Amino acid sequence: MRRAILSSCIALSLGLAALLPATLVATAPAYAQGAAKGASGLPLPRFVSLKSRKVNIRIGPSTDYAVAWMYMKSGTPMEVIQEYENWRRVRDADGTEGWVNQALLSGERTAVAAPWMRGKGKDIYVNMRRDPQNSGPIVAKLQPGVVLRISECNGDWCRGEANGTEGWVNQGEVWGAYPGEAFK
Repeated sequence: MRRAILSSCIALSLGLAALLPATLVATAPAYAQGAAKGASGLPLPRFVSLKSRKVNIRIGPSTDYAVAWMYMKSGTPMEVIQEYENWRRVRDADGTEGWVNQALLSGERTAVAAPWMRGKGKDIYVNMRRDPQNSGPIVAKLQPGVVLRISECNGDWCRGEANGTEGWVNQGEVWGAYPGEAFK
């Protein structure tokens, strides 16, 4: 009986997966020349942020699919990795993936300070500097996981604001901008 139920579940999952077109999952970063474009005409992958305070992440691209996760903070950075009609498959800094309606996403860029360093110790920080250079004076020490709003990146450093403090962070120490990506 268990085997029959398991076989039915697997067959149903494969059937549902076949119904969803595999729309343009990109392999190159969005800023690379010739990057893949989604149905929206925007590059894939790309970073966005959550527009609303409460956002449901679903297991498929429709309200008919179950909610897998709920985010409770606007401004959380997400990486769009796939598009299907008005739905975007997104990935968060921890690698969790799901589908969200495009209306709940913003083009405003945000980033998470070194999410891979969370829980590694009390004395681990990302330095925010006054100038975009390692010798620049430190204006803030950001704990891993702090979300900052990004106004520009030059390929090595990103200018941002966290809790009212503005400065530059090393681009390799944040999740929300691709290595070498430059934008204003």
